[in-house]
Amino acid sequence: MRADRLISILMLIQTRGRITATELARLLEVSERTIYRDIDALSTSGFPIYADPGVGGGFSLPADYQ
Repeated sequence: MRADRLISILMLIQTRGRITATELARLLEVSERTIYRDIDALSTSGFPIYADPGVGGGFSLPADYQ
């Protein structure tokens, strides 16, 4: 279910600090494209998700986000 996956994405980003789309896709057993669509949906909904490109990059939330 998509709602469960969106909440799971938020929880994983919050607990790990920074995580790549590849890692999220592996953990949630979906494609990377699905992860990118879900991240876009979360961002559109107002969640402050940052995307850092390149080596060592990934998705993260602000340090003060709760």
